[in-house]
Amino acid sequence: MKILLTGPTGFIGSAFIRLALAKGHLIAGVAVPSESLPQDLAVAENMAWLRGTLDEAPWKEIEEFAPEVCIHTAWVTAPGVYLESPDNFRFLESSLQFLGKVQQLGTSQIIGLGTCIEYQIGNQPLSEERTPIAPTTTYARCKNDLRIKLEEEAAAKGFGFCWARVFYPYGPREHPSRLCSSIIQKIARGEKIVLKTPDSTKDYIFVEDLAAALLMVAEKQFQGTINLGTGVGVTVRQIAKTLVEMMGRTELIAEVSPPEIDPLGYVVADASRVHNLGWRPAHDLKKGLRLLLEGLTPF
Repeated sequence: MKILLTGPTGFIGSAFIRLALAKGHLIAGVAVPSESLPQDLAVAENMAWLRGTLDEAPWKEIEEFAPEVCIHTAWVTAPGVYLESPDNFRFLESSLQFLGKVQQLGTSQIIGLGTCIEYQIGNQPLSEERTPIAPTTTYARCKNDLRIKLEEEAAAKGFGFCWARVFYPYGPREHPSRLCSSIIQKIARGEKIVLKTPDSTKDYIFVEDLAAALLMVAEKQFQGTINLGTGVGVTVRQIAKTLVEMMGRTELIAEVSPPEIDPLGYVVADASRVHNLGWRPAHDLKKGLRLLLEGLTPF
C-alpha cells in the first residue's frame, strides 16, 4: 500500500512509519523543512521524505507518489500548550485545504486523527455510537470541526474516510513533559512524586500498539469513527507506583489529601469496534512502562 503521511517525524507518525515499513508498505512523509529526520528512518528503504508544509506542500512529488491512503497526524501537540493554542485554528484550515487537494489527486482513503476529548466526559467508557460529542477545548473543537467537514466531503465526493479518536499514547520518544516520562525524571533525580489526582483514570495505549491499530484501520479500509484505545483504564496512582517499584524508589511517592478534582477524571475507550477489526494491544502497563524506561537516555 502507498501511504502519504503528515507529521512523519512526530511521536505517533514515526512509530507508524517503523511498523508500516516493516510490513512492506511504501511511505511518503511530508516533513517540515526545518525538522530533523529520525536517524533510523532518514535513509530507510521504501521511505520517501518530501519536504514541505500543509500550506506549501510538495504537490509535484505527492502526485508522482500517487498515494492510495493519506494518514493525517500533523497538528499542534506540545504539552501544556496545545489544548488552547490559536494554532489549532490554523491547522484546521490548512488541513482542510491540504486534504481536499490530496483527494483531488485520486487518493481513495483519508484517515484523520481525532481525540478522545471530543466526547462528553463522564464515568463510563466512551463509545463511538452512544457517547455524545461535546468538546470543551479549542484543540478538541477544531479536531471535531475537521471531522464534520471531512465527513460531508466524503459523502459528497465518494472517497473513503475514517476518523480515529486517539486516547493516551505513551512510550519511547514521547515528549519529556508527558506524564510517564516526567515521573521517571523526578524519580531519577530523587524528587518526591506528589500525586494531585491519584484516582484520575485514563486509557493509556503504548505507542507501538497505537501504530498497529492505525495501520490495521488503513489496511482494512475502515470507514467511519473508531476509538484507538485499549478499553482498560489506568489510574495515575497505578502508573506512579509501577514506576517507583521498577526504579527501586518506593519512598518517593505521596498523595495530596484531599485530592484535587480532575475534570477529565475518567477517559477510557469502549474499544469494541477496534477489537472487532482484530486488533489487541501487545503491551500491558507494566511491559509498556518497562520499554519506556529502557528507551530513555540514562540520567
